[in-house]
Amino acid sequence: MSIGASLVLIALGAILRYAVTDHISGVDLTTVGLILLIVGIVGLVLSLIMYMSATRTRGGVVERTEYRAGDPTDPRY
Repeated sequence: MSIGASLVLIALGAILRYAVTDHISGVDLTTVGLILLIVGIVGLVLSLIMYMSATRTRGGVVERTEYRAGDPTDPRY
């Protein structure tokens, strides 16, 4: 789940939980809103953790190989 999708779920859940006063037979909108809020928050936390771990591992160690002059394995020649 992306960060944007998580924010949409949080916003939709908050609207259903706190702003909607209509009643649908057999559906508790405040409970649906609470579930969407929880799923959105969990998704946001997991997305941020994955984003932070991906940016941390991008900067790797650069391996340098030194060749002697005239070395036939030197890829520059």
